[in-house]
Parts: sequence; C-alpha cells; structure tokens
Amino acid sequence: MVERLISFSLRNRFVVLLVAACMFGWGLYEVKHNPVDAIPDLSENQVIVFTEWMGRSPQVIEDQVTYPLVSNLQGIPKLKNIRGASMFGMSFVYLVFEDNVDIYWARTRVAERLNFAQKLLPEGISPTLGPDGTGVGHIFWYSLDAKGYNLGELRALQDWYIKFSLQTVPGVAEVASFGGFQKQYQIVIDPVKLNYYNVSMMDVLKSVKSNNNDVGGRKFEMSDKAYIVRGLGYIKSISEIENISLNTSNNVPVRIKDVGSVQMGGDIRYGIFDENGEGEKVGGIIVMRYGENADVVIKSVKAKMAEVQKGLPANVKFHIDYDRSGLIEEAISSVKQTLIEVFISVSIIVLIFLFHWRSAAIILIQIPISVASAFIFLNAFDFSSNIMSLTGIALAIGVIVDDGIVMVENAYRHLSEAEIEK
Repeated sequence: MVERLISFSLRNRFVVLLVAACMFGWGLYEVKHNPVDAIPDLSENQVIVFTEWMGRSPQVIEDQVTYPLVSNLQGIPKLKNIRGASMFGMSFVYLVFEDNVDIYWARTRVAERLNFAQKLLPEGISPTLGPDGTGVGHIFWYSLDAKGYNLGELRALQDWYIKFSLQTVPGVAEVASFGGFQKQYQIVIDPVKLNYYNVSMMDVLKSVKSNNNDVGGRKFEMSDKAYIVRGLGYIKSISEIENISLNTSNNVPVRIKDVGSVQMGGDIRYGIFDENGEGEKVGGIIVMRYGENADVVIKSVKAKMAEVQKGLPANVKFHIDYDRSGLIEEAISSVKQTLIEVFISVSIIVLIFLFHWRSAAIILIQIPISVASAFIFLNAFDFSSNIMSLTGIALAIGVIVDDGIVMVENAYRHLSEAEIEK
C-alpha cells in the first residue's frame, strides 16, 4: 500500500502539489476562524437558575424556593445532574447537561420549565437564568480611577452608563459590577412617632409606593386640538419623599418627615473591593459567552471603552486590572518563535550535512502545511487555540522535523547509491 502511494505521488506530482496547496489554504482559513483563548474551557455544560428573596433564612429559601425548583426542573431532556444551593436571601440551582447539548437549546428548555415552576413559588418571587457564560469566561476586569467622586457616584456611573454600553459588545454575556455603594433613598422611622400619630409601618410602605408612580389619563379634544392627560408622580428628591402624606390628624396631614427622616445612603454590602491596599474601587467584570473568541471579544471591549471614555467626566478614567489578551498573545508568539527557530535550525543542519538545498526545502515546506492542517481538526472537534493546544503543536513541530530529516536523508542516500552503481 505504501509503495503504491509513493509510486502514485511520483507519477502525479502536480496532483500532490495541488492537494498540499489546498490543505495549506484550508488550514489558513481555519486559523483565522479558530477561537483564541489562553486556557482551555473544561467547565461543565450547565445552566444556572438564580432566585432572590431578601431577608429570608437559608432554611426558608430551601423549603419554599430551592426544593420546588429542583423538583420541577428534573426530567428535562439530556439533563445529567441537578444541584441546589440555598443561602441567606438567595437560591441557586445548577443544571448540568450532557456535553454534546447545545447550551442555548438547554437554556430554552429550562426557561419553559420555569414558566410552570414559578407558580409554585411564593408571590412576587421570580427566578431568572444566569448569564450564558462559563467558569473561565471572566476575560477582562477594569476599575474606575476618579478624583473628587465618592463610591456611590462611581457605582451609579458604572451601573447606569458604563455597564449598558459595554453589554452591547458582541460576545459579551454580562458586565458584573463590583465595589462602591448602590445609592438608595432610606426612610428612618421613629416608632414612638408612629404610635403617636397612629400610623403603621404598612401605611408608610403603601404611601411611598403609591406616590412613586406615573399614571396615564385619557385624550380629549378642545378647540381643534388633542390633549393627553398624564399624572407625573415619580420621586426625584428627598424633599418629595418627606412631604408624602400618610393620613390626617385633626384635619392636619401627617407626612413622612413627621414620623421619621429621609436620607440618601447605600444598600447593604456583604464585601468590599480593595486594590493593592490603596482604598476601595468601583469597576466591572466582562463575562464572555460560550464558544466566543476571547481575543476578538477583548479587542472589541477595549474599542468600546475608548468610545465610552469620551462621555465620562474629565477626572474619571479606566484602569485595567486583568486582561487575558496578554497571556493569549504570549502563547501565540511562543508558537511563532518556535516555528522561526525550527526553520532556521533545520535549514542550517540539512545544508551542512547534506549540502542540498532541495532537501532543506522539502522539510521547510511540510512544516507550515502540517501546522495549518492541525487547525482543521481543531475546528472540526470544537477546540480553541489555547496554551494546551498551541503547546502541543509546538512539541509536534519537533516530531515533524525529525521525521522529515530522517526521510529526506534516507531518500538522499538511496539516490546517491543508485548514481554510484550507474
């Protein structure tokens, strides 16, 4: 079989060269379309269901949220495992699917089941799906360097401007904010004054909720013009909250400022983000979607950050805390350097020992064709170009060179012996 293949190749050199050229071109095409990352994604094929019910103990969360969800999410096609975790105010359900399942098909199936399972949960509780990212999808971290701004202002800038802008980048599953204070209006009630004015806590809650609302009216025509009536009631300042009426006492309205005080504060924090011991920071984490090219996504995020920077206040700038593209570029440059070193060393060795430039050319030609062909199989089996795969290619180059030198030297020796016999 081998002799027939060699004989066919010798008689049809043009066909062999054409096939080699096609393989090289196909390999270059696959190189450009192969996802590039620093580390291989070995995480499970899972969907996360997150449910928040603040103020409840882990046992209540387990009995009324986690257990009903786990019980009703079982039986989804191609589901391999399901796990639940309950903590203070939060519930997590992890659904692990088989490795050959498309992640978006799995998310659709889980969303269908949640429509029914939600009816079994307490009123007002709505479970949501986690981002369509993996455990190694945290590809980029940034923080905000700002002078003259407090942590609440920076967190508001991150949540309401920067985050929404970066989420539009293709390949980004989520922009997770961290650090700072989430600003909120806080009403501090005096229980003695509540008892004095005969007002309950529920009266305060209902009054604030009903007074923080826009209502729509009808349209009417007058003097050949149409008018739309609306009621604008959204709260915009602390004074508006203080003047909300609760009830009346001796025909005098009792307002919130009569039973307590209103202040601007931050939500409860369960941790802080400190950088190098220099103080607290505010920033975000870029989470990449399944199967995306990490190098391309990071470059797109940086380009978007340059656009967002133009709309930020003068003293606010981005500071990059973690950038995986540096590791990716080092891995790629390592393979390139290995190729260059192999080309030079093989050329010198073959020319010194054989003193035959065609023999050196044969070995040098097969190296790029073999490397390019490897990317065809990487894409065929959905493997990315990462440290592991690129290191394997770099090690395989040595095998290719050794094999080429042995074969060329053997062929050169047989040809020399044949010429001597003649």
